[in-house]
Parts: sequence; structure tokens; C-alpha cells
Amino acid sequence: MKSAVKSSKVNRAWLNDHVNDTYVKLAQKDGYRARAAYKLKEIDETLHLIKPGQLVVDLGSTPGAWSQYVRRKLAPKSASGGGAATGTLDGRIIALDILPMDPIEDVLFIQGDIREDAVLAELTQQLQGKLADVVISDMAPNLSGISSADAARVEHLVELALEFAQQHMKVEGALVAKVFHGGSYDTLVKRFREMFVTVKCIKPKASRDRSSETFLVGLVQKIH
Repeated sequence: MKSAVKSSKVNRAWLNDHVNDTYVKLAQKDGYRARAAYKLKEIDETLHLIKPGQLVVDLGSTPGAWSQYVRRKLAPKSASGGGAATGTLDGRIIALDILPMDPIEDVLFIQGDIREDAVLAELTQQLQGKLADVVISDMAPNLSGISSADAARVEHLVELALEFAQQHMKVEGALVAKVFHGGSYDTLVKRFREMFVTVKCIKPKASRDRSSETFLVGLVQKIH
């Protein structure tokens, strides 16, 4: 009984924090599906990654806030403000997630698990023989609370993003991937440094303080 009461208090506290969250309010005002849009926005405004004319692949895209942000950046004549898809798209966006995602104008969405060969083959086919300019990955596993198991799951998903970028992204391209501080963090930073000339670690203001998430950005692949 006590645990149920505690759980109820935690849920109420989370809901209260969520409703009063600055970025939740901003997302509602700007028409974004989630506050996560502002994480990518800060990373992009810091490093100037996303530009009209690019091919961008969004891994772990649902509910679609990152694709919405990219959609706006690839439509330079769209109205300022607002996360809705407006303006003529200059470029291509391909999004993938294991969960369904409501349509976004001009965003090609594939529902499937990137760990499955058939899904990866479909994603590759949709690239139409071209290499991505930017790969963004907000993929994250369902965390179990068992640190060693969770670290392995996180590492595996980031490795998949790295492998995809290595095979399907331009040498001068950029990879943005969500990681978590913990057992796999140092290993993943090392992998990024092995693969990219420049590696940035960014904790956006929109990422909650209590969250262990951060984002690794790899710029320009090393030629081996």
C-alpha cells in the first residue's frame, strides 16, 4: 500500500513539473510534438549542422519533434516560429522508429526496428543511392534499472547509429546521438573519437538536470 501511495505522489510530482516546464510550454506554443525539439535546436544552433538542401535521417523519430525541427530548417521561407510543417522543402527527411508516428508533411516515415535486416534494407533503399548529410539519433532503450544491462542496450543502439553513419553518411557529415552517463559512456566517447575528426559532448538546457542523458556529436569521419 505504501508503495502505491509513494508512486501516486511521484506521478503527481512529475505531472506538476511537466505541466509547468518551460520547454513543454514552448513546445505547445511553437507547435512541436515534444520538448525534445529544443534539445536538437540548441545543438544545431551551436554547431550549425542542418541546412537547406540536405538529406537528413532521423533515427528513433517518434513522436516527431526532431523531424519537425529539421522540416523547418529545410524550408528557409517558412514562417518564423511554429513547429508545424510550412514552406517549400529544400532537401529530404527520412525518419524511422519502432513505434508509429503521425505524418509530417514531406517526411518519409518508416516504422520498423533498425536491428532487423529487412528494415535496414528498406531505409537504405529510400536513400536512393545517396549519402546522408546529417544523421540524428534519439534512439533509447526501455531501461530496466539494472545498470549493466541498460548500459549494454544503450551502447548497442548507439553502435547501430555509428554503423549506419559510417556506411550511409557523407565523410564531411555529422552524427548526433543520444547517450547516457553510465557504464557505456566512456566506451561510446572512445568509439566516436575513433570515427570522427571532431567530437562534441553537449547537454542541452532542455535536457532535464536529473536526466543522465547527453548528446555526442561527431563531425567529419576519419578516413581509415
